[in-house]
Amino acid sequence: MSADSNPPKDRTDEPSAPAKSAAGTELIRFDKVTKRFGGHTVLDSLDFTVSSGKHVTLIGPSGSGKTTILRLLMTLLTPDEGTIRVGGEYLTHEEKGGKLVPAGEKHTREIRKKIGMVFQQFNLFPNMKVLRNITEAPVHVLGMSKDAAEERARDLLELVGLTEHLDKYPTQLSGGQQQRVAIARALAMRPQVLLLDEVTSALDPELVAGVLDVLRDIAHTTDITMLCVTHEMNFARDISDDVLMFDAGRVIESGAPEKIFSEPEQERTREFLSAVL
Repeated sequence: MSADSNPPKDRTDEPSAPAKSAAGTELIRFDKVTKRFGGHTVLDSLDFTVSSGKHVTLIGPSGSGKTTILRLLMTLLTPDEGTIRVGGEYLTHEEKGGKLVPAGEKHTREIRKKIGMVFQQFNLFPNMKVLRNITEAPVHVLGMSKDAAEERARDLLELVGLTEHLDKYPTQLSGGQQQRVAIARALAMRPQVLLLDEVTSALDPELVAGVLDVLRDIAHTTDITMLCVTHEMNFARDISDDVLMFDAGRVIESGAPEKIFSEPEQERTREFLSAVL
């Protein structure tokens, strides 16, 4: 459930990033995770794993639990039952006295550093210029020097094609440009896994292709693990190592994109794909 080339360069004077997991090792594990909202079960005893360096896309109808998975990983939600591990460590639990107990904020904050997320809405700081939007968290959360953070931000702006816009405010950018800044901001934290939640859904149609092209470049030229929720099926086919089909809070089918999109086994998968392709 990889790739490698020239991601922005590491600097020896920067604080250490979270330890990388070896390619192919298990990075994310959901173990019997259940999440309810009132009387509605959104995730139903969900088990699934993502290996380091893989690009995994979650597809399925609205309300099937896909975005809830990303929000659980960002600790914006907590599971009602079950456990989540990232890099072998529990996310919302920790072991004390041989028992598993709810994690303290310090523990959760450290594990969450391994995860970056790009949301449907851009969520940029409107009072900060592009460069500072990208450097703010590395400086204040990772303890990176301002010079090192700015150098990395410039590398990332080159990666997303926005070098000439570093001195602008978000309101001076198009929606597609703002989303590319949001991608650079997430990568600036050196996460082990990048979560993508319908990142083109708030964009005008003519801006979608530019953002997807940036994400394709990242998928093909870096070794970052990606977990993506999208209705852009051609994009999912292009970048995914594995595709998981969700329905009613469960994975009903998974496999390589050529299998899922060309020869799905489940009738529900065939119905969904015929509606969206």
